Amino acid sequence: MTTDLPDLPDLPDLRVLDKADWESWYGTLDVAFGGIAESAEEQELWRSLTEYDRSLGLWDEGACVATAGAFTFRLSVPGGALVDAAGVTMVSVAATHRRRGILTSMMRRQLDDVRAAGEPVAVLTASEPAIYGRFGYGAATSQMKAAIDTARVRLSVPPGTDDVRLRYAKPADVHAACEELYARQVTRRPGMLARQPGWERLGLLDPPGERSGASPLQCVVAERAGELVGYARFAVKPDWEWQGPKGTVHVRDVQGLDPAAYAALWRFLFGIDLTSTVAAHSRPVDDPLLQLVSDVRRCDLSVRDSLYVRLVEVGAALRARTYQAPVDVVFEVADDFCPWNAGRWRLTGDAKGASCERTDDVADLALSVRELGAAYLGGVSLVSLAGAGRVREARRGALAEASVAFGSSVAPWLPHGF
Repeated sequence: MTTDLPDLPDLPDLRVLDKADWESWYGTLDVAFGGIAESAEEQELWRSLTEYDRSLGLWDEGACVATAGAFTFRLSVPGGALVDAAGVTMVSVAATHRRRGILTSMMRRQLDDVRAAGEPVAVLTASEPAIYGRFGYGAATSQMKAAIDTARVRLSVPPGTDDVRLRYAKPADVHAACEELYARQVTRRPGMLARQPGWERLGLLDPPGERSGASPLQCVVAERAGELVGYARFAVKPDWEWQGPKGTVHVRDVQGLDPAAYAALWRFLFGIDLTSTVAAHSRPVDDPLLQLVSDVRRCDLSVRDSLYVRLVEVGAALRARTYQAPVDVVFEVADDFCPWNAGRWRLTGDAKGASCERTDDVADLALSVRELGAAYLGGVSLVSLAGAGRVREARRGALAEASVAFGSSVAPWLPHGF
């Protein structure tokens, strides 16, 4: 099913991006996000990652005035499966061309293309949360930010922590091994992305002009019996006051295969000389770090939305994951933007697998595809959505049954943006 684009009589030239037009296309995106050009290093990375056949530009009298793109991803879902997903990205409309239906046109074209590619899910990170709900995207994961006062907060580490050997390494020298370790982690937590070729470079991106006074990227690896069991990437920003040093450790990424390795890395980060703060800008909301610290109030925690999920094919998406409790429920799904999803679907499943097919049976729960997207990775409960009036229970008990089944034993988390 293909839906015609809205009429744009003055701006008809919406087309797939040509490589020769990348600089003007990306320049339009830069202006839309404030007009400060990225470093040559960062631009080169995004140019190399751009999937031209999945990128759209709108042109008006030879000038690019709107952009949108998608990356080909595999997304971890509850149960550990990797689901094909379109990573919607680089969306912008020039301020001179707002309120003409351009964004709606691009979203329409893009979701039709995603469906044609056989991807059951689309995902994005939103610059402004209010934008994408009308296109069926629901906020499905959160990220936690921390600024930990290491002068007041201590760590209580598990047995075996002292058996972990830590050593500094040049980030590029150990990058391949760290990527292999990351890949082992992906299926353990919903919301993580299996990195496709080229994406491993993102972890090394470190433009000098964007360090804001911090050091170049550093890396420490954790080893046991000669085997890599964890790593931390970070930078140190020195600072001083009259009383002495008060530097900050800016944590880029921490991964550990077991509790001892994880704790050893955090203990190292807490103990770096001449620092008094450890700042982490994107951690899962159930990070085990919170159970290691002596005083969570001194960690200055805050939480915000992160990954937005859109079910492009409801049946295929719900079949792709498992459910932590048995479930047999009929959803009445509303989806004005992708009407092929609208109607009733019977979901039956458990921890071993699931089926989701169209049905004429009476609905147990009524909701829109946006709520299904929010609940899809197990981080947002259907009960919570019902409390906001966004899910309606028609059969007594169906809401609790489905809400428990959709949950996840670990919070979903997107470790990096795109």
